[in-house]
Amino acid sequence: MDKPLSSLEQHFHLPRIRQVNASRPFHWLHMGWSDMRANLGTSLAYGFILAAIGYAILSYAATMPYLFTAAISGFLLIGPLAAAGLYEISRRHERGEPVSLAGSLRGLWQHADGMAYFGAFLAITLIGWERMSAILFALFYGGNLPEVTNFFGDVFLSGDHLSFVLAYMVAGGVLAAVVFALSAIAIPMMMDRDTDAITAAMTSLRAVAVNLGAMALWAALIVVLVALGFATMMIGMIVLLPLLGHATWHAYRDMVG
Repeated sequence: MDKPLSSLEQHFHLPRIRQVNASRPFHWLHMGWSDMRANLGTSLAYGFILAAIGYAILSYAATMPYLFTAAISGFLLIGPLAAAGLYEISRRHERGEPVSLAGSLRGLWQHADGMAYFGAFLAITLIGWERMSAILFALFYGGNLPEVTNFFGDVFLSGDHLSFVLAYMVAGGVLAAVVFALSAIAIPMMMDRDTDAITAAMTSLRAVAVNLGAMALWAALIVVLVALGFATMMIGMIVLLPLLGHATWHAYRDMVG
């Protein structure tokens, strides 16, 4: 693996990647909590806005199980971009600069070009996953679609649709792993160093490859915390999304030299 990663670093002029302990994500959460407490009003404002948008999307998809499941997984796909304002808050807080909602939005605007390219990639991925989800339902799910409230129990937990569940989990898992590897720390790097989207994505890929243990734990923590947010009808997301956003900034600062 070293040779391909070395070639990747030379081709894209990637920064040095630090290797961190596998338990390091818990430290990132601790630091993220500190950032959120220090900038509570601004952080919770982002959390409220993102949670409200997520609730609106899920409410729209509530009568369409294939779209509902795609929306939940899609929320994870676009999360790194949605949290960009939170990275800017952490960046300013780290430098001792004034922090405000308007200031964080101005910081986003300064990196609009790179963010637009990365946003286009995530949007295309999300649309592709929505179509793939519909195809998987058509190919592998033969029964009448149950109500969304009973969907997971009747389909995923009943054991009656194993081929569908396996195909859905494999396809979704592979897509999620690729997107996570390319975006885990890409957007914080773009905002901190004003680098291009491709170099940021390749740096993120290398950071994940060098720190597989830590990043696997980090991905699992993200899934668990986002699941808790969904379980509380998005109310928990008001706190959990800012926590994850600030923690992601510290993940980037910890791994990228």
